[in-house]
Amino acid sequence: MLSNNKALAMLAAMLAMANGGAAVAQMQSGNAVGPAAMVGDAPIPLGPSYMVGGTSYTPADPLYYDEVGYAGESDGGSQGGATANGETYVAAAITGAHKTLPLPSYVEVTALDSGRTILVRLNDRGPMRNDQLIALSPGALAQLGVSGQGVIPVRVRRVNPPEQERATLRGRGRAAERLETPAALLKVLRGKLPPVHAVPATSARTQKVAQASPKPAAVKTAPTLKTKPGADFDKAPPSPRPAPSQSAKSAPAASTPTPARTGGYVVQLGAFSSQARAEALAKSIGARAEPGGGLWRVRLGPYPTQQAAQAAMRAAAAKGFQNGRIMANDAR
Repeated sequence: MLSNNKALAMLAAMLAMANGGAAVAQMQSGNAVGPAAMVGDAPIPLGPSYMVGGTSYTPADPLYYDEVGYAGESDGGSQGGATANGETYVAAAITGAHKTLPLPSYVEVTALDSGRTILVRLNDRGPMRNDQLIALSPGALAQLGVSGQGVIPVRVRRVNPPEQERATLRGRGRAAERLETPAALLKVLRGKLPPVHAVPATSARTQKVAQASPKPAAVKTAPTLKTKPGADFDKAPPSPRPAPSQSAKSAPAASTPTPARTGGYVVQLGAFSSQARAEALAKSIGARAEPGGGLWRVRLGPYPTQQAAQAAMRAAAAKGFQNGRIMANDAR
């Protein structure tokens, strides 16, 4: 027969095991243990179909997903400060919202203007616009190098990263950036972009304000030009301009940027689909804007040696341009 002390010890051990099992079950079910806890990556129910702007979306778990479209900025989580899978929304975390992919799951997001690619953890439903493929947190947009640029063209590809990278994103850190996408592939991907219907207002808050604003009265105008892939995606197509006067015809034509001579090295600070944006950045730092491959590239140089180019890149970084890279002068 067991002594009273031994019986009490066994009872305490059994209660501890029961409580531990309950805690494990709570974590596996995805319930947040603390206000900012992340759920595990174990499969979770996909959830029922739902509507966005009259279109029905059914969550699914495809083995292969690779799409191009437009990305906006997520704003506070779809559940009032929380995400659709029960996590606390953290703006600095590298997260995203998608309409149908499992939550959580992982995707590589490529900015089709620059070729930069990052790993993103999906933990929310959205974006609540039918003309956007994905919504990215401010932290993800910052790592992608596109903060403050409005709606951007992206490629979204589902991946199965190693556990170390998964744990880094669950801990609200940043996984290492992927290799930049080659220019030839970027050109192909931009050619697959859907028609542009996006507007600069990308957050849920500004979208609500835009929806509440009265629509202007329709005005009959001549047909506008169709937007081509790689065009300035965050601005409406330009309206036809009136025919120039005779005095305007006699004025000399505006000069176009002349590509710098080949040879040596350049420091590229960015690549944009908007000529105006590229020229504004170039003017602010004493660089030049060069057309090529459907984009406008902002570059410093050329420099005869890599050492001279590195000095220029350090000077640009000191002025706040941290994403510069050295390239051969004939690279496009």
